[in-house]
Amino acid sequence: MLPALRSPAGAVAFVPLYALWVTLLLPGVWASMLAGALYGTVLASVIVFVGASLGAMAAFLLGRHWWRGWTRRRLQAFPRLMAIERAVSREGLKLVLLTRLSPAFPFSLLNLAYGLSEVSLRDYVIGLIAILPGTVLFCALGELAGDVAHFGDVLNGEADAGTWALRILGLVATAGSIWVAGRAARRALERQDPG
Repeated sequence: MLPALRSPAGAVAFVPLYALWVTLLLPGVWASMLAGALYGTVLASVIVFVGASLGAMAAFLLGRHWWRGWTRRRLQAFPRLMAIERAVSREGLKLVLLTRLSPAFPFSLLNLAYGLSEVSLRDYVIGLIAILPGTVLFCALGELAGDVAHFGDVLNGEADAGTWALRILGLVATAGSIWVAGRAARRALERQDPG
């Protein structure tokens, strides 16, 4: 199977396979690293970005059109929770970008969650650009792990300056997304309970 995937046709086939993987809400880290080992960092990053974007949009649309009505009916019993969800959704693009940059939020589950929310499709699609740093990182780790001479470095957690920069960016994005969502939720609760 792996020799077939190493071919140009295999690289093309990897895109819809990756999209299906993401649509099924499976974690893409291992598939991204496999792509890095098979195609190298640059080509794998393009393949994974396209596949992840297609799968993410499919999961978003499934959430928006198939499960959103059911979820909304369940949330009607919790008006405060609905107010928080609406307030957080108003942060739209900013929140999508921050959560995509953060390693604390699982990519596949976010796709469905944003489909269930009031975040616009436009903000959601534009926000997919923020998966690029993580995509490049995991593809590069896959390429490095495929190089047996450097595999020990990967296992020991040794990293170059670029990898450290991506880690720091992830931490800052995590803190930022928590702050943005918390601020929106606090405002929504204050509007619900003006006294």
